[in-house]
Amino acid sequence: MSSARVAASLLEFGRELAESGAAQVGDGFTGDARIDALLETQPNAFLLGVLFTQGIPAERAWAGPYNLGQRLGTLDIGFLSSNPDAVRRAVQRAPMLHRFKETLPRWISAAATRLLADYEGDAARIWPTGSHVIEVTERLSAFDGIGRKKAVMTVEILSRHFGVEFEGRECGQVAYDVQVRRVFLRSGMADVDSIETIERAAAAACPDEPGMLDLAAWLVGRDWCRPKRPRCDGCRLGEACARRIHLTPVGVGSRTAHDPRNQALLRGAEDESRE
Repeated sequence: MSSARVAASLLEFGRELAESGAAQVGDGFTGDARIDALLETQPNAFLLGVLFTQGIPAERAWAGPYNLGQRLGTLDIGFLSSNPDAVRRAVQRAPMLHRFKETLPRWISAAATRLLADYEGDAARIWPTGSHVIEVTERLSAFDGIGRKKAVMTVEILSRHFGVEFEGRECGQVAYDVQVRRVFLRSGMADVDSIETIERAAAAACPDEPGMLDLAAWLVGRDWCRPKRPRCDGCRLGEACARRIHLTPVGVGSRTAHDPRNQALLRGAEDESRE
């Protein structure tokens, strides 16, 4: 199978998503009009949603800011910054809003404090039109609980869905997310499970805008290239994919992420691809 054909199929999907202005899950974020409206109209709520997007299903994560606001009665940045105990109680109240019951409340209050100190309490000041992709990625990465993976995802959502025009789109990237990694490895686009290899593969497939592949790969991983029982016959990558379904990378935070047996299996893909 040809990795070039796989890349072309993934790029076609990415362009379709860009043309439709897709958010993350379908046309929106959660499928709930009330929640999506909050994320669409309140940059601060959107930024808080980014903090939630880790370790839980995407729809539940993006619903986090709305549910937090319902429990607190406000999403005022000043309140979130100065009342960390109230934030923690709201997150931890049953049913808990997130599995990271201790770290997420800290991230939320720290983000609010940074917004007040550096951005006049307005997250939109992080990503003004005309900013360079690298600059915005670095600004986002400075927030506790975001880091590079979430930052590059956020830049792509801002560009694709919100229509923010950034300079340096050739410097964008795919997020080093478990869904994306699985697709790149199983399809033959990448041979080694490392952020450098995955990002090089994305840049080679779409030099002008590598980030265009991000949501496409994520959706393929979530909807078709599943960890178990992948739906290869209905996948957007079709017959072009190498279908190395024995390769199953795990989430960075997983207990097995650094298991030598798992890493050896993934490194073995390099030898396999040259046979």
